[in-house]
Amino acid sequence: MLKKSYPLHPYFEEMPSIGKELARTLKPNMEALREQEALVAAEVERVKNNGKATDVMNEKGEWTAWQRLEYLVDPGTWNPLHTIYDPLDNEEGNTGVIDGLGKIGGRWAIIIASNNKVVAGAWLSGQADNVLRVTDIAKMLHLPLVWVLNCSGAKLMEQERLYPNRRGSGTPFFRHAELQKLGIPIIVGIYGTNPAGGGYHAISPTVLIGHKNCNMAVGGAGIVSGMSPKGYIDEEVAEGLIENTRKFKATPPGRVEIHQGGTGFIRDVCDTEEEVLDDIKRYMQTLPVYDPQFFRVAEPAEPKYPGTDLYSLVPLNQKRTYLMHEVLARLFDNSEHMEFKPDYGPEMYCGLAKIDGFLCAFIANNQGILAPGYPKYADYPAIGGKLYREGLIKMNEFVTLCGRDRIPIIWVQDTTGIDVGDVAEQAEMLGLGMSLMYSIEQSDNPMMTIVLRKGSAAAHYVLGGPQANNNNVFTLGTAATEIYVMHGETAAAATYARRLVKDRDADKPLDGTIAKMNDIIQMYNDKSRPAYCAEKGLVDEIVELPNLRNYCKAFVGAYYQNPKSICAVHQLLTPRVIKG
Repeated sequence: MLKKSYPLHPYFEEMPSIGKELARTLKPNMEALREQEALVAAEVERVKNNGKATDVMNEKGEWTAWQRLEYLVDPGTWNPLHTIYDPLDNEEGNTGVIDGLGKIGGRWAIIIASNNKVVAGAWLSGQADNVLRVTDIAKMLHLPLVWVLNCSGAKLMEQERLYPNRRGSGTPFFRHAELQKLGIPIIVGIYGTNPAGGGYHAISPTVLIGHKNCNMAVGGAGIVSGMSPKGYIDEEVAEGLIENTRKFKATPPGRVEIHQGGTGFIRDVCDTEEEVLDDIKRYMQTLPVYDPQFFRVAEPAEPKYPGTDLYSLVPLNQKRTYLMHEVLARLFDNSEHMEFKPDYGPEMYCGLAKIDGFLCAFIANNQGILAPGYPKYADYPAIGGKLYREGLIKMNEFVTLCGRDRIPIIWVQDTTGIDVGDVAEQAEMLGLGMSLMYSIEQSDNPMMTIVLRKGSAAAHYVLGGPQANNNNVFTLGTAATEIYVMHGETAAAATYARRLVKDRDADKPLDGTIAKMNDIIQMYNDKSRPAYCAEKGLVDEIVELPNLRNYCKAFVGAYYQNPKSICAVHQLLTPRVIKG
């Protein structure tokens, strides 16, 4: 009889437990966190409702991008990203695209859609950077990129904000070429009119699927009509524009009969909205993927404790401490783990866990006052959330092992920074922090980051932050997230401490300087709120606390779908190092 088992099952079938039942719910904390989530949810609804009304578009036979995504993506697998991203404060309040990680026909893809409710899906300021963030995900996870395209070209009144520059609107087309060079397919379904930049979006992918009424061209009707400028508009030019515009409205350049019947660029032409999306699903089924059982180390299992517990476990008050182990217990399969060097570098948790049956590494900031006598190099107590010598060494070792074993890493940040002062400098904080960045870079490992509460100072960088452009797939925030170089009070003191001394020595009133210090504190507070972090791209999405595990499952499942390199489970070194 054939006997089957998971690889290295003595290590992973049943791992040590982590966490315990919640002793009590903290209703005030729960309400405060949900209030912050409601503010973000209101911003999401604003973006969804912006532009043309859905019913008006439907009456004309056109679906919105949101409706197209709802039909295309497998139910329950959509993990949106960059929903309220608007780094340049556009009047439209978004970048004109919608994106996220989801399954199509059971297979993970990074999906991006033109928001055809707003300026007919035009390029808006910040869109190029948004697209590059999305293609970064496809590149790092070796994941198919799917476009639901309906792009009317550039918003010409703001061309200087979106067209040129190193990360301007042409950059994504080079990225499309790069993805295909790396063996990453790009599938596009095209609707509506797609001139200029929209045309290049259409022609740069691998497979093009066209709606019967779509067109794509180097220039649209308006551009073609104005190709012989005098340098000004007079009545003669205006009459010519009127005539040509009417002609090209009836027969726009780049119609289906040109690009399927003529050039052959469009592979399939579909009669309905649904058929375009069904064809995308069909092509997704042709792509190479591993069966999940190839990489699983155990049967998938939900955590022993509900994700809603996080509303009581994660204090919104940044000065309150909590047990990071209890947070992780709400993320891990069956609330099990294998911790790496628990007695060394106690400010940091490093360990292996299972997410949906797949092996994943976690690195997180422990909180609270640490054991007496730590750090060994100093005569002051260590506080969780801050980085010390041993913790940095431990993370360097763990990241290197995970890179060797091809284990994806999820970082859970809640950090106030790195230890400072002459004693800390002597303990090599700068060098060890940079060493960790080097270890991350050389690992060539995809990583996801959750800024659970604080992301502060250089620690925000070195703890797998979004600045790790070749590794950080995406960064999530929560209702408790704050990101700043230092706390507002600290920034105020750093800025005005000397002024206070001068005022005192000159016997001047301190009121004016104190007022300016309080202005800085308020500014830091305003510019570190969760919604602000998402709008400016400091995080890629603010996620409700119980949904964090869904993103973990999406990230890990996508990583193991078709990885670029493999370490066989029975050849892993990390769990054996942990066991000793």
